[in-house]
Amino acid sequence: MSNLTSRSNFILKGLSSLPQLQIPLFVMFFSMYLMTWIGNVSLLSAIRYDVHLHTPMYFFLGNLSFLDICYTTTTVPQMLIHFLRNRKAICFNCCFIQMFFFTFFGSTECALLAVMAYDRYVAICYPLRYFTIMGKAACIALASGSWASACTHSLVQTSLASKLTYCASHEVEHFFCEVQPLLKISCSDIRVNSILLTLASWAFGIGSLLFTLISYVFIIKAIMKIRTADGRCKTFSTCASHITVVTLFYGTAIFMYLKPSSSHSQTQDSLISAIYSVVIPMLNPIIYSLRNQDVKGALKRVMKRNLHGPLLKG
Repeated sequence: MSNLTSRSNFILKGLSSLPQLQIPLFVMFFSMYLMTWIGNVSLLSAIRYDVHLHTPMYFFLGNLSFLDICYTTTTVPQMLIHFLRNRKAICFNCCFIQMFFFTFFGSTECALLAVMAYDRYVAICYPLRYFTIMGKAACIALASGSWASACTHSLVQTSLASKLTYCASHEVEHFFCEVQPLLKISCSDIRVNSILLTLASWAFGIGSLLFTLISYVFIIKAIMKIRTADGRCKTFSTCASHITVVTLFYGTAIFMYLKPSSSHSQTQDSLISAIYSVVIPMLNPIIYSLRNQDVKGALKRVMKRNLHGPLLKG
């Protein structure tokens, strides 16, 4: 048993082993994490308190903002601590807890982006029936289904990975605990794990992306039937933010999970993971606020309310 782990801890290699980069990386990721919280909490507040945003589209956007906060909180706080430590250790159970939540939130994001594409499809292709089809019960069911299916998938992946035997070389070539890097250091037969991981990647990744693309094929067809160019631009603008987020998220995730195993490198994989697990959640509220006049107006009203409230009380 000397060649096996004691199930006490794993060692995460992190983004960089160069001592001179630890403080700059700490400052950079702390800043991004702070911006993620500020941006997404602001967006959630606007959706919560402004009645103009009490629509299905913003209900799902609120889910996405809450998800992005959870997504980054799963990995970034520990990463920040490790930047300040020489030994980047994580306990055995903590590693699989982190794996569960990261897989859970990442899979939920795939499902939610597909649901948001369906919402845009109904809004543009069936505008007169939009609020009938996308009623409160339907929205709750779609959101709940996204969270529940992702939770089930994550539970299966994490349970199987936690039962594997890990070799004495228990250094994980990553900055957090994820399924693929852990499978690489296992001494057990990982064929079942690999098959299920591939199937899940296709179901949540490619499946959700195909559903999104098909939705946009119908959306584009409906937009092209609009007679005026101004009308086409206004209608398409309601989808622009979602298309941008989908492109960023799936572009990095597909490159990470579906490229040939022979082309994997620790540095490249870590950088790509940092983009979809830290950078994109920070950018999402900016993307949805930048060209969305409804969100901009709601944010201004919430800020005025927060500023004037204490003054009136005083």
